[in-house]
Amino acid sequence: MHHTPRNTPHLIGWLSLAQLISWGSVFYTFALLLEPVERELGLSRAQSSLGFSLALLAEGLLAYPVGRLIDRGHERVVMTGGSLLVALCLALHSGISSVAGFYAVWLGLGAGLAATLYQPVFAVVIRRFPNDFRRAIITITFLGGLASTVFIPLSAWLIHAVGWRHALLVLAALHLLVCAPLHALMLRHAPAGQAHTSSSAHAPSLKPHLLSAPFLLVGLFIVLLMGVTAALPAHMVSLLRENGLPETWVIAVPAAIGVLQLLGRVLLYFFENHVDLHLANRLIPGLIPLGLLALLAAPWFGDAQVAVLLLFVLLYGMGNGMLTIVKGTAIAEYVDRAQVASLNGALGVPMALGRAAAPWLLGLLWSPSGGYGAGLWLMLGLSLIGVAALAGAQRLARQRRAVDPQAAA
Repeated sequence: MHHTPRNTPHLIGWLSLAQLISWGSVFYTFALLLEPVERELGLSRAQSSLGFSLALLAEGLLAYPVGRLIDRGHERVVMTGGSLLVALCLALHSGISSVAGFYAVWLGLGAGLAATLYQPVFAVVIRRFPNDFRRAIITITFLGGLASTVFIPLSAWLIHAVGWRHALLVLAALHLLVCAPLHALMLRHAPAGQAHTSSSAHAPSLKPHLLSAPFLLVGLFIVLLMGVTAALPAHMVSLLRENGLPETWVIAVPAAIGVLQLLGRVLLYFFENHVDLHLANRLIPGLIPLGLLALLAAPWFGDAQVAVLLLFVLLYGMGNGMLTIVKGTAIAEYVDRAQVASLNGALGVPMALGRAAAPWLLGLLWSPSGGYGAGLWLMLGLSLIGVAALAGAQRLARQRRAVDPQAAA
C-alpha cells in the first residue's frame, strides 16, 4: 500500500469531488437536455433516449479493458484520460446540429465515463486499501451521492441563463480544469500490478469464477439493478412533468434523491458494524421496487400525489445510495477479492446491454396516452428478479463458507 493512513482522507476527499462533477455534469444533466435537444433536432422520445443508451453501452463495453488496465497499475492514466475525453465530448456536444452528432458525442461521453465513474474508482480503492475497502468506498460515495442535488439545479440554471449549448461548455471546463488535474495529481504512486494478476497466471484462475453460480447470480443482480437505476434518471424530469407537477417540484424531486442517497450512505457508514452485513445486503436492494411501486401509485392519489412522490424519493433515494455500496462490493463479498476489477470488468458486456436497453426501452414504451406506465411496470419486474438473484448468491456463498471457512478470504 503506497498511501499511509494519514494521506487516506486527503486522497478519498479529492476523488469524491471528481465523482460529484463526473456524475452530475453528464449522467444527471442528460434529463435536462432531453427536451431542448428533442425540440432543436426534431427527435422523438425513443430517438433521444437512445443517446443515453449509447453512452451506457460504450461505458459497459469498455469496463473490462479499463478493469484490466487498473489491475496492472495504470489507474492514473486511465482516470486522467477519461476526464479529458469527457471535457472534449461535452465541448463538442455544444456544437451538434444532427442526430448523428448527438449519438457520436454520447458514445464518446460513455467511453469517458467508463474511466471515471464509480467502477474504476472502486477498483482503485480496493487495490490501495484491501483491508478496509468497504468503508473507503462508502466514504467516497458521500460527496458523489450529492451529484444530482448539486447539478440538477445548477445545470437547470445554466441552461435557463445561457442556453443548453453554452451550459455544456461550462460543464466541459469543470472536467478540464478540476477533474483531470485531480486524477493526475492524486493517483501518482499507484500500487504495482501484482504478479498473480499477470496474464499467464491470471487467465486460468479467472475462468472458474466466471462460470460459477455465485458470479452469475451476482452478475444478474448487478446488470438488472444497474439497468433500472440507469433508466430512471434520463427520464425523471419528463416523467414528473407528465404527472402535472409544478416546475419547482420537477427540479426539487430528483435533486432531493441525491440528499437521500447521501443519508442512506451515512446511515450505512455508522450502523453497518451493528447490522449483519449479509442481512443489510438483502434488505437494501428491496427499497428500489418499493420506490417504484410508490411512483406507479402516485397518479391515483390526486392532490396528495406530491406526498406519494416524496415517499418514492425516500425509498428510491436511500435505496439507490446504499445499493451503490452493495453493487460495488458484491463481487468481493460473494465471489473473489483478489481479481475484483477484472471480474467486475467481465460483466462489462451484459452490463452494457442491460443499462443501454433500459433507458431506451423506457422511451420506446412511452406513449402520449399511457405515458411511462408500461415502462415503469417493466422496471419493477426486473428489479424484483435482481433482488431474488442476489439472495440466491448469498445463499450459495453461505453454503460455501460452511464447507470451507477460508473460501471468502
